[in-house]
Amino acid sequence: MYIPACRVCAQSLVCVRALSLSLSVSLSLLLLSSFFPSFTMARSTSAGYDRMLTVFSPEGRLYQVEYAFKAINDAALTSVGIRGKDCAVVITQKKVPDKLTVADTVTNIFQITPHLGCVMTGMIGDARAQVKRARYEAAEWKYKYGYDMPPDQMARRVADVSQLYTQKAYMRPLGCAMILIGIDEETGPQLFKCDPAGYFVGYKATSAGVKMTEANNLLEKKVKKNPEWGYEAAVEEAINTLSSVLGQDFRPTEIEIGVVTTENPKFTVLTEAQVDAHLTRIAERD
Repeated sequence: MYIPACRVCAQSLVCVRALSLSLSVSLSLLLLSSFFPSFTMARSTSAGYDRMLTVFSPEGRLYQVEYAFKAINDAALTSVGIRGKDCAVVITQKKVPDKLTVADTVTNIFQITPHLGCVMTGMIGDARAQVKRARYEAAEWKYKYGYDMPPDQMARRVADVSQLYTQKAYMRPLGCAMILIGIDEETGPQLFKCDPAGYFVGYKATSAGVKMTEANNLLEKKVKKNPEWGYEAAVEEAINTLSSVLGQDFRPTEIEIGVVTTENPKFTVLTEAQVDAHLTRIAERD
């Protein structure tokens, strides 16, 4: 097949121009990365690694999991958990979205079993899904072994399921954090926190939500003195911590409190009258 010389020259000229353009772009990127090291980092973080859950970025990060942690703050709530010598307490804000909503149906504190309860912080839809799964796991444990699921095993199972959600491309991490309390027959009051990455650990006191850093700093100062909080003291310390980090005084309808004690190991959500009694006692003492 005969190809005119002019066509060959034109094709060669196009190839040469494309090659020179590619070399100039590569040289420009090399110069930018040498003079501005952060430019390479910016290119890698914006290269689409945050679109796939199961793909690590060159820095070894899973951006979708990090975004799940940020989603916890979308609800604009802060929750606190404290473990006393004979009790465990969780407290959170209660925000009713609008006046048409029935306030009794808005809650972030859930009972998993008669002796296990939790406060969920983050996306409420994801929170309810995680609580439903936790109840299923507790029922399966009771059916298989014949006794109630201990708090540490519940936290471990919830964390295992959350970690599994970070491995599958057809799933996504849940945008919520669980603070779990219960009474262990051998070790007494227990307090655990599970995060979207599948990490869980026991705590003396912890928090989650928008003001988590401020609340943890305050709790560290309080726990450093090794206090032995009883039931009343633990509830009031939880209220004081939440009130301090948010910088506001609460009404009984603005907070929710869940407790378990060694005397009464059943998970109980305090009524508005009981919350009001604690608030009154704090106000009188101050």
